[in-house]
Amino acid sequence: MKTGFIGIVGRPNVGKSTLLNAILGEKIAITTDKPQTTRNIIRGIYTDIPDGDYDKGTQMIFIDTPGIHKPHSKLGNFMTDSAINTFKEVDVILFLVDDAINKGPGDRYILEMLKEIDTPKILVINKIDTMKPEYFQSIYEDYSKMEVFDDIFGTSALEGKNVDRLISRLGDFLEEGPMYFPEDMVTDHPERFIVSEIIREKILLYLEDEVPHGVAIEIESYKEEPNITRIGAVIYCERKSHKGIIIGKQGKKLKGIGKAARMEIEALVGTKVFLELWVKVKENWRDSDFALSNFGYKEE
Repeated sequence: MKTGFIGIVGRPNVGKSTLLNAILGEKIAITTDKPQTTRNIIRGIYTDIPDGDYDKGTQMIFIDTPGIHKPHSKLGNFMTDSAINTFKEVDVILFLVDDAINKGPGDRYILEMLKEIDTPKILVINKIDTMKPEYFQSIYEDYSKMEVFDDIFGTSALEGKNVDRLISRLGDFLEEGPMYFPEDMVTDHPERFIVSEIIREKILLYLEDEVPHGVAIEIESYKEEPNITRIGAVIYCERKSHKGIIIGKQGKKLKGIGKAARMEIEALVGTKVFLELWVKVKENWRDSDFALSNFGYKEE
């Protein structure tokens, strides 16, 4: 079968996680309208075996990276380094943009790095559902003139437009290889990790801009029983004032976060879920090597 690794890179908030979820037809990466939602490298596994014929099958391992940006903390450094290192490990690079190249330095910064790499590259102009055709055409032509990319696609990851065509084109760059993962596997992350990300997503959606990026989730207990899964999780924030915001008046914010997370976790694990959330303060954890290691963002 044809197999390969594909890196998804781009600025924060261009739709990388949304595209990955659209490709897989299943949600494994959290998505919000806030930048830097993705912190870890997320691996999604797309497997297609037509009529059970493995010789004609395809397996693509997608690596969704944190948005590349100018870092302002050790966590930011980790996120950017993780994304850049992906360039060296994959068979194809998908570079996502959602605006003209002259709108900011971020895309140009990534583009300069991509010019130095021989790996096949596809430009994906995402969010075409929000663009006028002439604006899309101008973005397409500007990038095409640079002669950096092997192909250029317009997509709406949110609506699934042109995603099938993109998958088909990616197959042209893959070579014969082993089947790395079972065909029913969509991610190599354990359920505990996905649960922690679901909780973090609900916090991002519920709270004001500054608080969520100072939040980390630690799963303290995860017990599977015949008819229920019992989960205990700690939400760490950086300031005492943030703790009050997360909990909310009479605990209403925390209850809302917990309810939204629990409903999605139940769909993930296929059982009833009892979810307990606690909020603790760990000041300046984003600049603490020990804390970053403890939360799984870097090796000690």
